[in-house]
Amino acid sequence: MSPNFHLSLAPLLCLLFFSLLLSPRSYSTSLSNFDEDIPLSQPLLSPLPPPSYKNNTSCVTITSSGTKNGWKEDILQMAKREEAVTWVKEARRSIHENPELAYEEIKTSQLVRDRLDEIGVRYRYPLARTGVVATIGTGRPIVALRADMDALPVQELVEWKYKSKVEGKMHACGHDAHVAMLLGAARILKAREHLLKGTVKLLFQPAEEAGIGAKRMIEDGALEGVQAIFAAHVSSQEQSSIIGSRPGPLLAGCGFFKAVIQVAKPDSTKVGTILAASTVVISLQNLVSREADPLDSQVVSVGMINATDQHGLLPEEVVLGGTFRAFSNNSFYQLRRRIEEVIVAQSRVYGCEASVDFFEDESFYPPTVNDKLMYEHVKNVAVDLLGPENYNEAPPVMGSEDFTFYSQVLPSAFFYIGVRNETAGSVHQGHSPYFMIDEGVLPVGAAVHAAIAERYLAENKRAGS
Repeated sequence: MSPNFHLSLAPLLCLLFFSLLLSPRSYSTSLSNFDEDIPLSQPLLSPLPPPSYKNNTSCVTITSSGTKNGWKEDILQMAKREEAVTWVKEARRSIHENPELAYEEIKTSQLVRDRLDEIGVRYRYPLARTGVVATIGTGRPIVALRADMDALPVQELVEWKYKSKVEGKMHACGHDAHVAMLLGAARILKAREHLLKGTVKLLFQPAEEAGIGAKRMIEDGALEGVQAIFAAHVSSQEQSSIIGSRPGPLLAGCGFFKAVIQVAKPDSTKVGTILAASTVVISLQNLVSREADPLDSQVVSVGMINATDQHGLLPEEVVLGGTFRAFSNNSFYQLRRRIEEVIVAQSRVYGCEASVDFFEDESFYPPTVNDKLMYEHVKNVAVDLLGPENYNEAPPVMGSEDFTFYSQVLPSAFFYIGVRNETAGSVHQGHSPYFMIDEGVLPVGAAVHAAIAERYLAENKRAGS
């Protein structure tokens, strides 16, 4: 090869070398300036590995995985660290030992605030008497996560080290686990606060079982500025750590009614309170069998009838009560209207008058309906974080939840976290005195909560929310 050929290439090689050095394109490896639209899997000019990053709290050390999807490994690792698991389990066990009914969650609320103080999370208290709203991050968008705190009037029959210390009260629906998982999420989110593309609100809510605590939290401003909200419930129908949900109707609306049937004119010979009440019961059963779409699940049940105990006397008053459920708002409110119409009209036929109370300020829960986009977000995060084998589409069930009040005012999604584990004895339905959970799901639940919130902020920030 001619030496003149080598000489002729020298100026070109020099020009190429200096053009690379002076190129205006730059690369940042700082997570605090991380733009998620730039895939970090692209090769950098520097051959050095990505650096480690430490948060300035004492709780955790964050190590970047160096990829766009590094959030998955980081969040799961933080949730499953030994000290984090112990921290969450201790919170759950303390709450389980000291169950408190609706609007009585004094110790539970104090534990929540103590744990938030410990990790440096600011909060507002009280809302709805005993509720707490914690805030992590700044700016918009704002997303909320919710956990309920109240227990049930159930005597625990499970013999274990952390059995309820309060006679006749028990966390028989897993709300102790809900609070612990949300505290675990708070710990993760606080450590990753510098990565959040907005604000996360954590709602610790009283009185889900009775008292419509969600409604009171909304009235006290818990959702101020919030654009979407998510919540979970443990489920013994799903194997441990399986996430389940579905788009559209997930939980039925649930209402109660109490009717008082009285003689319209005490001196009338046309007196028939017993006959009127009997006809009312039969007619109420016909509302579903004769009026409802057979493909639209509905229930009307009369569970109580009370009259005089004096034989041979016609009572001047009969009291009856029951419940009704439906999966769509239209069906739910249609049932409510028809129940009242039937009771009043049938009573009038037998010379009686009736009044009906639906307890709408105490125990009246419309259906819980998942927003399609929010459901897709939960599903995508769960599949990304845990793998497709750990996600199931759940069937609709006739249970009810006061989370519905949040879903009526905001895009929302409700999902299940499986706790079924035969070895741990976690096989019984909620509200059973034998109800148990597999505590191994607590770190998983914390990670899922944190990931749902963090990814919602990142995706909606990019979308310009």
